[in-house]
Parts: sequence; C-alpha cells; structure tokens
Amino acid sequence: MISLFVMSAGGVPQTYAQVPSATDRERFGAGIQRTMRLLATSTPKHRNTVRVLFYGQSITEQDWSRQVADWLRSKYPNANLIIENRAIGGHSSQLLWRTAEADLYPFQPDLLIFHVYGSHLDYEKIVRNVLERTTSDVLIQSDHITKPEELVDPSTKPEPTMSSWSAWWNQVFLPDLVKRLGHIELIDQRVLWRRYLNENHLSPDQLLKDGVHLNDRGCYVMAQIVEQHLVYRPDLPVTGLSKVQDFEPHWTGNRLVMNFVGNRIDLLPLVTDSGRKVKVLIDGMAPSSMPELYGVTRVSPWPGTSWPLILRTSAKLPLLLEDWAVSFHDVSFDGKSFSFDIVGSKTGPDGEGKSDAHFESKSGRVIIEPDDWNLAYCKAVFKSPVPPDLRATWSVVPHFVDELTFPIHADTTIESPVTVAQGLANCPHVLELEAVSKVRPELKAIRVFHPPL
Repeated sequence: MISLFVMSAGGVPQTYAQVPSATDRERFGAGIQRTMRLLATSTPKHRNTVRVLFYGQSITEQDWSRQVADWLRSKYPNANLIIENRAIGGHSSQLLWRTAEADLYPFQPDLLIFHVYGSHLDYEKIVRNVLERTTSDVLIQSDHITKPEELVDPSTKPEPTMSSWSAWWNQVFLPDLVKRLGHIELIDQRVLWRRYLNENHLSPDQLLKDGVHLNDRGCYVMAQIVEQHLVYRPDLPVTGLSKVQDFEPHWTGNRLVMNFVGNRIDLLPLVTDSGRKVKVLIDGMAPSSMPELYGVTRVSPWPGTSWPLILRTSAKLPLLLEDWAVSFHDVSFDGKSFSFDIVGSKTGPDGEGKSDAHFESKSGRVIIEPDDWNLAYCKAVFKSPVPPDLRATWSVVPHFVDELTFPIHADTTIESPVTVAQGLANCPHVLELEAVSKVRPELKAIRVFHPPL
C-alpha cells in the first residue's frame, strides 16, 4: 500500500499509509453537485463564492476539518471560499439543535459537513431544519470505529435494533434518514475506516487518543475519507441547482416588481456601479418591519471556552437591533441555581428571573427556557469557579436591507451579492425595487433561494 508523508497537527513529519479508494465511488458527490459545480467552474476572472460550514461537537473541532479546508483551498484556488467551523465540543444533538438557531441556519452555507452524537430525534430535527431553512448541500458523516468488535463486516450480522445503539445508528438510522428526507449525502466512513484498520493490521485505538477522539493519524484518515466525497461530477444532473436561481432583472422606469418563491433574495450589482440607491419592499413592506428577518448571535461563552452560557434565546414580540446582557446573582456552587436580570441597549432594564423557571422579559423580546441555560454544564465540565462579574451577552442582527447604495468593489473577479431579505417564510413573495437616485442601479441578476423542504 502507498504511504504518504504528512505533517501532524504539531508540525511533526509523519508517514501514514494512504486511505484506500472506496469501491462505490461512482455515487460519491451525487448529493452535493451544486457546491462542487461552483468550486470547479470558478476561474481567475469569475470566482464563485462558496460558503462551507463544519458543524457538530468535539470530533468536528479536531484537526481533520482544518485539513479538509486546506485541501479545498488548494484544490480550488479560484473559488472565493468562506469556510467556518462552529462546532461546540461536548454538545450532543440534544443541545446542538438549540445552538443551531444562532450558529447554523443564519450562516446559510452552500455546503454543510455535519457530525454529532446524541438523540436521533434531535439529530433529524437539525437536518430537517437545514433543508427547510437553507439551500445548503448536506454531507452527514457516520461515526468512526472505536471498538474491536466493529471491525467485523456488519453484513455478516443480523440487522441491528436500537438496543445496539451504535450499530443501529450507523447502519439503519442514517441511511434511512437519507432515503426519507433526500437532499443529503451520507459519508459512510465506517466502511473505509474498517478497511484501513484491517489492511494495515491496526486496532481501533491506534487511530484514537482517548477511546473516542482522533489522534493525528485518525485525523488524517478522516480527512482523506471526507475528501473522497468532495468530487465534481459533470456527468451527473445538478439536482440542487433549482434551489438557487438567478433571474434577469426587468425594470419599468425606475421600478422593478418580481414574484418569487423562496426564503431569501439577493441582488447582484454590476461591480462598476456606484453611488446608486435603491429602496426595497417585500410583500409591500419594508424588510425591517418583518420580525422573521431579525437574527441573534451566539451567546457569549464560559470564560476561556467556546461554550455559550445560554444555548438559545427566543422572542414573543418583534426585536430591535440591539445588544443584550444577562447578569447572574446568587449562583450556587454547581451553577444550577441562580437569579438574573436582563438589560437591552435600546430596551433598557427588562426584567428579572430564576434559573428554574420560564422567563419572558417585560418587553417580550427575550424568552429563556430553563433548559436553555448552559451555566451548570459549563461549571461541571470546566470546574473553574463562576466569576463574580460573569455576564451572558448577545446581539440582535439584521438579515435584511431596506435601502442600499451600491459601492465600488476593488476586486472585479468576485461577485458581490447583497442579501436584502433572509429568513422569509418559504413561500411566494413579491419583491419591489425603487431607484432612489436619478439613475437606477444596473443589476446583473436577482438571486432567489428556495429550500427544498
């Protein structure tokens, strides 16, 4: 078997046997061809912007994801790649479906690479929300192998039940999820992981550092497996292409009216256009008047970590663009019991509450459920005392534009779309544009995003 010379995460040269190619690679990439087409068709003069998000927990935080990101940048140097890893270690699907409200759906990835342990119900909730609220291509990963008994070909055994959770999850639940929801590609990395271990006479723990997390060689193997799926297949129909479509703008004088179906709409100006203003209406309303177009950022973390102090906040009444802060009082040693008060930078002081009770602020702009608090979990894991001045902070951010002025862009090779509305109900809408300046802006296209579910 071929060996490859690679660098470990610590910069130490290592030589590892190459991961074998899958025997069924003809199906690889079938579910992500919109992303792969954007990458492969990028040129020095037309650099497609491609947004890639890694999401999950501690496995996704590991160095394999950086290796995949570096590989994408090297493989497709002409693409304008925006790659983020927003994984949160220790947060299973039971927690991650809450943090995804701020982390995942607002990012609007073109490609999501996703792995998480936990409840299958909450796992499906996350994937279904991605397909309902974004146009992302989705790569989900099966679990890697951690136990010697998993080295046996599962086809030689009876189909597992939920009582054999790991086998059921990987052999039954994940493939069934792909069949039921569609629009997903499964990386069954256990197949190649098993083959790699068996062919190289390795035990599972030789790719691990603690029984679950990957060592340097394990990160190399996982990166190689994921990269095999990131393949451009021009021979395949781009089934996801209809999720995102460009429409030619048709003005009548200084006004444009266009019907569309979707939950997001972008304007693509000509890069030479500058100083021309346009007013935006959606369904006859200013986007700023539509509550669903306001988003929130991830809540600030436990000191020295990425773990948010509050998993999720919601609201009963429309939000304002402002910053929020929660101050903690009388925190118990284990962090489970405390009181708090909340203040908005525009709303002002907005109420007090207790950790074990449903909280709705006086304005109705902040709702926090008891299960949304993450303080006790942070305290239990990180052991450090609760700082006396600890505060949880977040911001309300706009996913809309009421009026915009098209600027001059220095880099004429990159499209510069402006999102005028993101987070609409995924249904028919009417876009209206009105030129505010004497000369209407020149638009290259109007881009509509229509999630598949």
